[in-house]
Amino acid sequence: MPPAPRLLPKDPVEIYLDCADSSQWALPAGCPPVVGVTTNPSLVFQAGLGVSLSTYARLVDAAGAHGMAQLMVQLPGADVAQARAWVGDLQARAAKKGVQLTIKLPCQPSWLACIRAVQAMDQPVLLTGLSNAVQLLWAQSLGVDYVAPYVGRLAADTANGGRDVWALMKACVKAQNSEGAKGGPQLLAASIKSPDVLSRLMGLGAAAVTLPPASLLAWSQDAITDAAVAQFDRDIAASHALD
Repeated sequence: MPPAPRLLPKDPVEIYLDCADSSQWALPAGCPPVVGVTTNPSLVFQAGLGVSLSTYARLVDAAGAHGMAQLMVQLPGADVAQARAWVGDLQARAAKKGVQLTIKLPCQPSWLACIRAVQAMDQPVLLTGLSNAVQLLWAQSLGVDYVAPYVGRLAADTANGGRDVWALMKACVKAQNSEGAKGGPQLLAASIKSPDVLSRLMGLGAAAVTLPPASLLAWSQDAITDAAVAQFDRDIAASHALD
């Protein structure tokens, strides 16, 4: 199988749905287009599904049926033999469905053999849970395709007084733009708690973000916009008395 192409970031940001429940993947008007879906074992469990190869196979099929260009799934363990078996099966299925597959793996040294094995299969890799600059440098040295810090969790890390999230986000953006046309690891920011945080990530130049469907639905409308439209309606009605 030929190497999967690196999909470079688009302007302003690529949006992924953070959801393993395919019934929530269709979004109404007012929501921006999404390029794909991200999942992890917790999301799979929350959707009432087992973390299994058969579940992931069904998610690949669902992504194809929904016209999703990309699907990101996280392997359940660092066993290299299992990783090769799962990735080989999912690669073949994704190719048939026209879905670009990315494998998510924890950003931990204990996963290094698994990371290398998946990369050797010409498979895009995302390191998830990246939380500091040393981990970012390590991810960059490995040549992975994406890094995914949990922005909200880092900001809420009260045990450490809250992390300097935006310094890390700036470093991630610099890394993604530091290696010529190919680029370094692309920043896919997760755990975004407000549209203001999303705005800051877009302004910094994050390649992608992942959001639950509920957040996109909630943020597709805004009370300030609604108030302005209501004022327009009142003024239009009042203006008719001037004719």
